[in-house]
Amino acid sequence: MEESPQLNPQLFQQLLTYRMPYGKHKGQLLRQLPISYLEWFARKGFPEGKLGLLLRSFYEIKLNGLEYLLNEAEAFRQ
Repeated sequence: MEESPQLNPQLFQQLLTYRMPYGKHKGQLLRQLPISYLEWFARKGFPEGKLGLLLRSFYEIKLNGLEYLLNEAEAFRQ
C-alpha cells in the first residue's frame, strides 16, 4: 500500500500559494481545484515532481476532511 506524503510547513505554504501551471484550471490556486479534478489525477496518476506532490497532498487533505488545516494556516499567515 502506498504511503501518504508527510506534510510540513513548507508544503502548507506552497499549498496556499501554488497555482496550477497548465490544463483546464491553469492559473487557479491548487486549494481551489474541484475535488473531481483531484479524483481524476488520483485515477490517472499524479504528475511527477513538486506539482504531483502538492496535488497528491491536497487530494489527501480534501479526502480526509482536513481542509481546516489550510484555513488555519492561511489565517496564521495573514
